[in-house]
Amino acid sequence: MNSTGQPPNRRKKQPFTGRLALLSVVVPAAAVLLVYVVFRFLRDINQGLHPVVQTVSAIVVGVGGFALAYFAVHWLVERYPDWVKEHVQPLVFIGPGIGLLTWLLFIPTIRTLYLSFLDARAKRFVGLANYVTVFTERTLVTALRNNLYWVVLGTFACVSIGLLIAILAERSKFERLAKALIFLPMAISFVAAGIIWRFIYYYTPGNQPQIGLLNAIVTAFGGEPQAWTSLVQPWNNFFLIVILIWIQTGFAMVIFSAAIKGVPDDLLEAGRMDGANEVRIFFSIIIPFIQSTIVAVTTTIIVFTLKIFDIVIVMTGGQYGTEVIATQFYRQFFTYGNSGVGSTIAIVLLIAVIPVIIYNLRTFRQEGGFR
Repeated sequence: MNSTGQPPNRRKKQPFTGRLALLSVVVPAAAVLLVYVVFRFLRDINQGLHPVVQTVSAIVVGVGGFALAYFAVHWLVERYPDWVKEHVQPLVFIGPGIGLLTWLLFIPTIRTLYLSFLDARAKRFVGLANYVTVFTERTLVTALRNNLYWVVLGTFACVSIGLLIAILAERSKFERLAKALIFLPMAISFVAAGIIWRFIYYYTPGNQPQIGLLNAIVTAFGGEPQAWTSLVQPWNNFFLIVILIWIQTGFAMVIFSAAIKGVPDDLLEAGRMDGANEVRIFFSIIIPFIQSTIVAVTTTIIVFTLKIFDIVIVMTGGQYGTEVIATQFYRQFFTYGNSGVGSTIAIVLLIAVIPVIIYNLRTFRQEGGFR
């Protein structure tokens, strides 16, 4: 009751008028039409123009068109009643992102799943026959086994070596220089890294001088040169995994170094005062403190190794038993034209990645990364 003895006035819901309902249809439709007109305009005016002019016009007109469409929809939502606006306004910000993800990721994933149940020409339903082929055909089984090598050995080496370097560099007066040199391969594309290591592993047959760095070193010490990337399985895969370690160790080192710097000094001093040596401090204090970072780096590298493609294609082209899942997907789908098996390999790769992503997200949630 208020001072006049009357019940307090409750805020009435603002009505959703017919004018707003009409604008709710007209404005989004006009925004979509605007974006379509912008794309048509860019396509028409860029014919025969200089590439620089095309780029500038795409940025100015394209970004301007999307911005105008966004502000138009935002202007409309601001005029909604509060009880409608609080539900609709978030969609203005995340709606375009959801739409793009749906169009570029979700719909192609559903279509790929559908194609995995069809034959090579996507005309006849074959059920799980393609999945049986993936797990029984010799070349595909070899690709799955090789990916297991990459995941286990590559990830373990990148994480362990990166963590070791981060700890050792922390205690060196040349920390910045050492980290810069180790991180440098991250600035090189995977194709370029493959070409570099092709020269390192290069083998010259016969009695000709060895121009490959590794074989030159071997012969200098009286050894026999080897064709390192075409050796019997599984050794040639291990030489390819070395390239992954060379590239990704710098990434792991930088992330671990930042996490280690976040360990409280008083916690380390307390451990030393209790008589713990540096090894005990590392395993009992530092490792538990940066555990979430280790999980994040590990899962990131696992996902990367599951999708490894560039290094194998550049180094061996998948020959000599070095095929991986991604190279087999490329061959089946684009070289052999087998959309059924190619789509099945893509789905198998997706299924292999999903548990890692779920585990990573669950860890982030436990650490309070998001709610």
